[in-house]
Amino acid sequence: MRGIATIGVYGFALEGFLAALRGAGVDLLVDVRRRRGVRGHEYAWANAGRLQEELAGAGIGYRHLIELAPPVELIRLQSRADDAAGIARRARAGLGEAFLAGYERDVLRPTDWDAVAASLADAALPALLCVERVPEACHRALAAEALAAAAGMPVTHLLPPG
Repeated sequence: MRGIATIGVYGFALEGFLAALRGAGVDLLVDVRRRRGVRGHEYAWANAGRLQEELAGAGIGYRHLIELAPPVELIRLQSRADDAAGIARRARAGLGEAFLAGYERDVLRPTDWDAVAASLADAALPALLCVERVPEACHRALAAEALAAAAGMPVTHLLPPG
């Protein structure tokens, strides 16, 4: 591994998403979503089955690491915080303190990051995937930072245009 990348679905069309991955040199997409689907026709390409087909056609591998996904209770907690603040999920710019504390407790601390890094060592540049547009609004950035620390690698966030 020469580093770790992250990418979200929101803000990309399929062609731009694949171009961003190829342009960065990503050879393995690591799906860290609990539900591997996205609502709405605009993002139907990001549903796991279709996404895997598109990635295979682009020569990019796919792995699902559900152990890095937030537990359902944390997803609901963040949704309630978003609702209370009047923020649409697709417009979220950050994560709530309760979510951050829960993700630290339930995922980051108990995960064997050396083992995760070893499981991805065959990839030149793996990219952690979730849906949020910006990494600050998504657990993928938290997981990437923990993985990067264990592997001694830099993190690159791939962002949609605009």
